[in-house]
Amino acid sequence: MQESARLSNPPEVTDPPAESRKSKRKQKPGLDPVAAAAKRSRIEKIARTVMVFLMPLMIVGMMILGYLGAMHHQSAKDMPVVVAGSNLTKVADLAQELSDADPGALEITRLGSALEAREMVYDRQASAAVVLDGKTATLYTASGAGASAASTASAAITPVLLGADLKVVSEDLAPLPENDMSGLGAMFLATAMITAGYMPWSMVLSNSPELLHFRRSVPLLAGWSIIISALGALITGPILGVLQGSDVVPVMGTLALGVFAVGSIHLLFTRLFGAMAVIPGMLVLMVLGQPASNMGMSVYSLPSIFPFLHSFLPMPALGEALRSIMYFEGNGATKHLLMLALGAVAGLVLTVLWDTRKHARGKSAIPTSINIASLHGGPRPKKKFWRYVSLVAFPLGMIAMMLTFMLGAMHEPTPRDMPVAVVGSTMKQAQHSVDGLNEDLSGMFELTALDSAEDAVTLMGKQDFVAAFVLPDAAHAEATLYTAQAAGNAAKQVVSQVFAQIAGAQGMELTQAELAPLPESDNSGTVVMYLAMGWIMAGFMVIIVAGTAAPHLLPLKKLLPVLAGYAAFMSLVLWLIAGPITGAVDGHFWQLFGLGVLTIFALSMFTAIFNRLIGMFAILPTLAVAMFLGVPASNAALSIYMEPHIFTVLHQVLPMPAAVEAARSILYFDGANLGSHLMVLGLWALVSFAVVVIIDCLKPVKTTAHPIPEAEIAALQVAPTQPSLPPVGHEELFIESDEDRKKELVSV
Repeated sequence: MQESARLSNPPEVTDPPAESRKSKRKQKPGLDPVAAAAKRSRIEKIARTVMVFLMPLMIVGMMILGYLGAMHHQSAKDMPVVVAGSNLTKVADLAQELSDADPGALEITRLGSALEAREMVYDRQASAAVVLDGKTATLYTASGAGASAASTASAAITPVLLGADLKVVSEDLAPLPENDMSGLGAMFLATAMITAGYMPWSMVLSNSPELLHFRRSVPLLAGWSIIISALGALITGPILGVLQGSDVVPVMGTLALGVFAVGSIHLLFTRLFGAMAVIPGMLVLMVLGQPASNMGMSVYSLPSIFPFLHSFLPMPALGEALRSIMYFEGNGATKHLLMLALGAVAGLVLTVLWDTRKHARGKSAIPTSINIASLHGGPRPKKKFWRYVSLVAFPLGMIAMMLTFMLGAMHEPTPRDMPVAVVGSTMKQAQHSVDGLNEDLSGMFELTALDSAEDAVTLMGKQDFVAAFVLPDAAHAEATLYTAQAAGNAAKQVVSQVFAQIAGAQGMELTQAELAPLPESDNSGTVVMYLAMGWIMAGFMVIIVAGTAAPHLLPLKKLLPVLAGYAAFMSLVLWLIAGPITGAVDGHFWQLFGLGVLTIFALSMFTAIFNRLIGMFAILPTLAVAMFLGVPASNAALSIYMEPHIFTVLHQVLPMPAAVEAARSILYFDGANLGSHLMVLGLWALVSFAVVVIIDCLKPVKTTAHPIPEAEIAALQVAPTQPSLPPVGHEELFIESDEDRKKELVSV
């Protein structure tokens, strides 16, 4: 009794340490517990609503700012080039001419040995080499080191060589194989494996944090690395034929090491940043890693920070290791594999040190709360087996679709039925030329005979043709090739090359006329793709975040006004990134703003269909339709006339192509055909909205999160080591949650 009385004495009797100001604020005298709970609930609801805006803003804004800022304008910057020859005076003169032609574009190294110059190109120490032999200049490049780097180097060097009255001979020291003539095999494999490395931990963190214990996570990561690398090798090898048989085993080993390294790094991020680990993970591994990878675009055509990042980030290391194996018979792979191994070791060691520090303080190293009851949107599975199966199936499905759809579409770019007008002085002359060309070009082009150059140009403005070949007549001794670069840079390059050869074979002079040149701010033609990608990502992310963080917003009466404000907000943000911040877009605010609002709303409604049915698994069908099929069908990254025929069909109906072509129409074609693209997006919005209404009539929307068993939460909150009990007189035990870092008082 005396002990009980002593424990219940007021503070002035027991005289414990003074309460902190924070504790006093929490325990205001006379505060109604019911009112306090209601107030906390309101604050939490507001915070969750804010997160619906904040999380997509951070992820989408970060990605589009990173990609547009790095890649909207490309030009050679300190690109390493070798000039060699036995006559050192001529070598020095040519090196000076190359430097003066475009100061800062090339970093010239002079050599006397042609063999050493060739080796530097093959070893990727130089992007190109010029070997002088009398009046002949041999230009060595290596397409296997990047088609973009080879073309950029050639574009900078060839005019200078021709201006010096030299005969130019080009030789590719590492040509790309026929089964991967775009060189995208290594790039897509690297991108997929980087995603497979960081994405699973982000889901585990919110759904099954018990798997993050170090002794569990490392063997799980090792097993996952083997499984996903085998899947990558299976799809790119036997299924798509991108990998040659002899490369399958070394590529699979490289992929497994890459996934393990990235997973080890992201495991550390989960310790350091908790539920927000996805933000630094995407920043380091994708937003900076993709441009720095040197895979799609040469790092020497991007801002100067990227050659530096190329030397140590995981994605460049994995991409270059794959490139070495697939295109250079393993030459140069060792240093990149070593970089991946060092990254894995560093991630694991730092994670162990962090865990040791937390354990020494009697705290759990992993999160002690669960934010997502289940990935499928229903109640939490009673058996761990089914929960873990869903955790594996989710990233497995995403990686399989990414490689199958995107790489399957673009790894063999070959012109197929590319629409070109052939214009003659009479229809008979034009048709005769069409018949002759069809015999020689074997299905590469869909040629249409016209007798009016003005009509051909008008139809090109509507993007009905990618080019118009105007035959010579009595008034014009030269043939003319009209192109529209803004309608697709890849298509323009193909028709320019092919019809230059045709004109040469027929002894005709050829003049090229550009109807829609790309501006300097978008000289690669990627701005419309990244704008559309930002709108698409913003649209599906808001529903995914709301479904997990703020389910109270999901009923249509609440969701529609939220989406209206969100779509306007994100469209404005993305225009600011593309316009004033990066300078990739000049003006066109209201048109692009409205297009962005419509696209974001349409994708939100489309995602809401699947979110209501399968929860977070909605990401899979949404990304499959909107991104993995949408990007190849967009006519942005690659011409749809250089892909399998199905993508010319999908180009007419999918939302990503509609957004790309609408943005292209606004920026470069004075709104031509804009209405048809807006109609496609509008139909996606209306039909998706109608389906959501039907689903809501059949199945009520759940506005609260499914409960988590208390025993499971209690098990997570047990500290890894038992701290000693406090002495008598300090009958308070504090348990710290790694989620919110707040201390909860538990009376003894």
